[in-house]
Amino acid sequence: MDFHPFTLNCNGRLLLSEKPLIMGILNATPDSFHAASRVSSVQQAVDQAGDMLEAGATFLDVGGMSSRPGAKLISSGEEIDRVLPVIEAIVAAHSESFVSVDTVYAATAKTSVDAGAAMINDISAGKFDAELFRVLPELKVPYVLMHMPGKPADMQAFTDSYGDNVVTAIFDFLAERLITLREAGVNDILIDPGWGFGKSVAQNYEILRNLSAFRQLGVPVFVGISRKSSIWKPLNISAAESLSATSALHLFALQQGASVLRVHDVTEAVQVLKLHELLAYSKDDG
Repeated sequence: MDFHPFTLNCNGRLLLSEKPLIMGILNATPDSFHAASRVSSVQQAVDQAGDMLEAGATFLDVGGMSSRPGAKLISSGEEIDRVLPVIEAIVAAHSESFVSVDTVYAATAKTSVDAGAAMINDISAGKFDAELFRVLPELKVPYVLMHMPGKPADMQAFTDSYGDNVVTAIFDFLAERLITLREAGVNDILIDPGWGFGKSVAQNYEILRNLSAFRQLGVPVFVGISRKSSIWKPLNISAAESLSATSALHLFALQQGASVLRVHDVTEAVQVLKLHELLAYSKDDG
């Protein structure tokens, strides 16, 4: 499938992408589901960020609140206390990086962008904090719009809420929110179908099989499937054992038109991206 180049205004820096990009995950949380993604100190975050950038990541996604199934929301104040020192340190140490903040709160988004963050990744689609959509136009950074029913604490209770077609239901939701954001003056938007957020295993694979449909929304498609339970539970393995399976699905997502992969394992994701490029673009020179 042909790749659609895109540009993003990232806090005053223009990012032009002519191929899919990789986002590395840095969790400033004590309870994210994949232990290896957690950073316990600012220096560890800076070091891990450097490793990810060297391996080929373009974005670094810093989160201060777990969104695993059953997780409780924390306050924006507690979240800022967790992410702000990490963002400031990464920006200072790696000025070339594009730091994303994973948040549902306007206060966290604004504080992070003021500290140098270049993207906002919001699992709530603006549903948890009405102020977020109001501040986005002035922040002038790309915004990741994700689908999730309910909240992390209860999202898995909504798997029967999609009617006849889960893909159509998610598409319609994202299309409606896109209109709202455009009318508010938000220019750079990526959409994320929310794999693993309030979906059954079967629904997650239905979404992935039809990922290319979301390209019709006219914005980059953002995919976050790395090491999630819909990968490892059907295989009767653990999240820690799911790297190979994750890589297989990353290749499929790229073939379906994914623009950005949010990953725990940057080196392996970059390898997948290179193989995808060979499959998609190389010619036999005879």
